[in-house]
Amino acid sequence: MTREDIIKAIEEMSVLELSELVKELEDKFGVSAAAPAMMMPMAGAAAPAAAVEEEKTEFDVVLADHGANKIGVIKVVREITGLGLKEAKELVDGAPKTVKEQAAKEEAEEMKKKLEEAGAKVELK
Repeated sequence: MTREDIIKAIEEMSVLELSELVKELEDKFGVSAAAPAMMMPMAGAAAPAAAVEEEKTEFDVVLADHGANKIGVIKVVREITGLGLKEAKELVDGAPKTVKEQAAKEEAEEMKKKLEEAGAKVELK
């Protein structure tokens, strides 16, 4: 099968079939088609900035301040990161510090919730 044959077959597919094909290719090769799609809108106007923010899936969890319950925050930091007591204390004392980099959206929100329940101020970047 030549490239031309493949292109011709793709041209004949419906939008739904193309969507399913893309999903299968992503699964098969362990890649995501989302990254190239974000680079394409450069020729557009203001819309790309909004699209990039909507598709953000990884966040840095930043401890802005430990608040009044420093010991409770240290316990949560240890639970989240697996750090030892000394390392967790240094991280909390050094706020603002990044607790976790490139966490999935759900994971980052869960960490933020736990830290805020312990009294910390947290930012997702």
